[in-house]
Amino acid sequence: MRFALLGPLTVHDGESARPISSPKGRALLGALLLRPNRAVPLGTLEAVLWGEHPPATASASLHNHVARLRRLLAEDGEPRLRAVPGGYLLTVGAGELDSELFAERLERARADRLRQDWAGVGRETVRALELWRGAPLANLPDPALSHPEVRPQIQQFQEARLQALEWRFDAELRLGRHGGLAPELARLAEEHPLREVFHRQLMLVLHRTDRQAEALTVFHRLRRTLIDELGIEPGPAVQEAHQEILAAQRVAVAIPPTKPIAPTVPDALDNPGTPAATSTPAAPPRSARRLRAAPAQLPADIVDFAGREAELERLSAMLRPDPAVTVPRVVVVSGMAGVGKTTLAVHAAHRLRSQFPDGQLHADLRGFGAGDARSPHDLLARFLTDLGVREKSLPEHTDDRAARFRSALDGRRVLVLLDNAKDAAQLIPLLPGSGGCAVLVTSRHTLAGLPGVGRLRLDPLDPEDQRQLLTSLCGSRRILADPKAAARILAACGGLPLALRLAGAQLAGRPSWPLTTLAQRLDSSRGRLRALSAGGLAVQDTFAMSYVAMRDSPLSPETERAHGFRMLGLWSGHTLAAESAAALLGRPVEEAHDLLEHLVDAHLLQTPSPGHYTFHDLLGEYARERAAEEESREARAAARLRLLVWYTAAVAEADAMLTSRSHPLPPLEVEAAAPLPAFADTDEALQWCVRELPALSEAIRLAARYARPDLAWRMAAGLFGYAQRFWWTREWERCMRLALRCAEEHHDVLGQGWLHRRMGLAHGVAHRLELCLEHLRAALSCFEKAGDIVGQASSYAGLAEVHRRLGQLSGVLSCGERAVELHREAGDPRAVATVLSSMGDALLEAGEPTAAEERYREALELWREHGVLDGAATTLTRLGDALTALDRPAEAFQALEEALRIRLRLGEHVGTADTLETIALAHFHFGNQLAAREHWERSLTMGRRLRLPPRAVARLDL
Repeated sequence: MRFALLGPLTVHDGESARPISSPKGRALLGALLLRPNRAVPLGTLEAVLWGEHPPATASASLHNHVARLRRLLAEDGEPRLRAVPGGYLLTVGAGELDSELFAERLERARADRLRQDWAGVGRETVRALELWRGAPLANLPDPALSHPEVRPQIQQFQEARLQALEWRFDAELRLGRHGGLAPELARLAEEHPLREVFHRQLMLVLHRTDRQAEALTVFHRLRRTLIDELGIEPGPAVQEAHQEILAAQRVAVAIPPTKPIAPTVPDALDNPGTPAATSTPAAPPRSARRLRAAPAQLPADIVDFAGREAELERLSAMLRPDPAVTVPRVVVVSGMAGVGKTTLAVHAAHRLRSQFPDGQLHADLRGFGAGDARSPHDLLARFLTDLGVREKSLPEHTDDRAARFRSALDGRRVLVLLDNAKDAAQLIPLLPGSGGCAVLVTSRHTLAGLPGVGRLRLDPLDPEDQRQLLTSLCGSRRILADPKAAARILAACGGLPLALRLAGAQLAGRPSWPLTTLAQRLDSSRGRLRALSAGGLAVQDTFAMSYVAMRDSPLSPETERAHGFRMLGLWSGHTLAAESAAALLGRPVEEAHDLLEHLVDAHLLQTPSPGHYTFHDLLGEYARERAAEEESREARAAARLRLLVWYTAAVAEADAMLTSRSHPLPPLEVEAAAPLPAFADTDEALQWCVRELPALSEAIRLAARYARPDLAWRMAAGLFGYAQRFWWTREWERCMRLALRCAEEHHDVLGQGWLHRRMGLAHGVAHRLELCLEHLRAALSCFEKAGDIVGQASSYAGLAEVHRRLGQLSGVLSCGERAVELHREAGDPRAVATVLSSMGDALLEAGEPTAAEERYREALELWREHGVLDGAATTLTRLGDALTALDRPAEAFQALEEALRIRLRLGEHVGTADTLETIALAHFHFGNQLAAREHWERSLTMGRRLRLPPRAVARLDL
């Protein structure tokens, strides 16, 4: 977990940000983080949240905010946020809080400064300042920011930042690195007119870059301000810098220059044989090297840039010059088409211009789009010319040009922006060789073949940034006038800045349009891509650049990936695993996995979690359109059927794990085209059902459309285990009704029987007994028509159980006996024992313990004969109840003690607690209250330790 205070308050769990939408929640967390691992009093927290006069409900409301924050910060192990006497304490580990990291790095810089290790000072201050994202805790509400516990700490953070900046500039000056410092120092001196250190540093930078007049102007402005504001003269350090400048001026007047300025480095490179190139006594001063105008090729910055604050700060930190780094900084910004890579890169480059005073180079590499990609050979010629190297002297070979390019950049601070790169091979010749330069690359591919670079993956905008961008494009009034339509537009654009800009352009060009007009055009998934266009630019055109490059590639792996992209579009609305994707594609799992990963690298597919893949909504729609236009109807149907068969078989695997195996789903005649999920336990099977339920619902609808009732009813019936654990869900009921209608239309009586039986059981669980009877009778009729003996037996057993719950003993016995006969005919002794034991329960409840004993003993004999210990223990417990009712204590306790021994041997703690309760009831029945209390207490202790449901524990506690 990472907590960030040096800017807007954020929380990151290592994979993604954990948003804190409530202002009071942010205030609470901020107050706790300002005193990490220490108790914060309740009064302080209430004052931070509500000011000096908290409402009467503050205490209860604070408790609610704490509970929500605790859930937000939840991790495995001990809770981070806990109550302590008088307040709350938040546990923060080493390296988790940015303010502590900042202090540690600043302390190391202090130690380096004492040792005169100026490279170390520069390195540590830069690392500290990388953590700074803006005003500390900027997104806290005003009562929190003005609280006397909070405000001084914010001021302390700000002062520490200024200290880090001062030491960083001192290090640069000591190391002789004056170039590019003046703009930032000028801004800081303007912001802090009484801070002498910044003025002194600015004076020295200007002086040492041949701008003495400006340096003296800075001194006189500072002196005037100090005298006017404080009535004092500048301090000794500033006076010393002033004297240094005056002394240098006197020397310059006394000894005028007698030689012309030496040629610039690029001129020397043009003519390797000249004396300037062959005899190199010392590098020319930077002022001489800047006689030729530095290239300034960045595209115009965007006026309405919105959002991406975190990404912008991270990108700036990765590109910012570091005096301790001797290798060039290279950062690759990757992401899907339309996600705003170029916009972010250009904005960041403009933001960093002052730190690269020797120029900025830019080129569109045309990796994706009309025409061929640009070659590094030609680009090197252009870059070298831009840097002052004459074209006639350029070598013929690309490697030699790359070497000349690296030499031209050596010792300079140049930012190179390479937009729309295709692959690593296109980039490697264009990389500098020294640490003063930085390269910013954008690409739709991750460029894994480019080692040792920083990477920033751009995802679609978060909801707040989406709203901010749309507001900047069409105005806040229209957004506020119809927030629901605005939300529909945002949802249709899927967080893609390009889509939002196109939508905003349409709205801006049609001021009379209400937002609902555009929202309605975008609501239809079939026409949305065409609607997202303006001025000759369309979302689908940007997608086509990536797709067509693959489809029309001369390389067969690329064309295979294009085919896979299309086919995956047939299931674009749902997440796929490698196995289900393999079934859809008709490929081995290993090949499908490689294809999926290549599409992820190309940002044509997303992987929300390891092993799972999904489309961005708009890209999925584009892939589906490509499949509809470029694949035959037969190919599309065959792919979908392979996937449906796979889902049907996978549901059967989950059903076998979650439900009784006495009547498993009948297998399909066709085998699945890919391996099925392997479930280690019921939890895994249940989680799979929960995750795949939307996809399974769609699969059932598709099976019905393809007139495949055998697939539809198996999938729907196979979700019974899910329905049992989540009681009754509307989604499951819709699946069942759709599958039943399909089975009825196609006269699949076996499928109708299965669906009626499982719907009946589900109604029984929900205590809708009349509906349960109706469905079980329909199931019995269907199973009789299909000749399914096991289905008939199961239906009779279910009917017997419903009659028992209705208190209809005759119905229990007649249906139960018929179920026993059919189960014996089917050769299933365990099912026979289960029904016999259930009939015994009904007889015992009806006050006929003698008849109950007979059924229990029949069942017990079968359990023992087949070695089913848990069944035997359950029946022995119920037999003990019957013998207690018959006042036969010796036999009753003999049965119950045997049941207890089995439970303990099997480690069945819940069953043990139940048997202990039954023994307690038996002792109580026979008048031994002391023994009854002892067994009740044992049962109660076990129930509490096992955290049995509260109602069960309460029953034991009576």
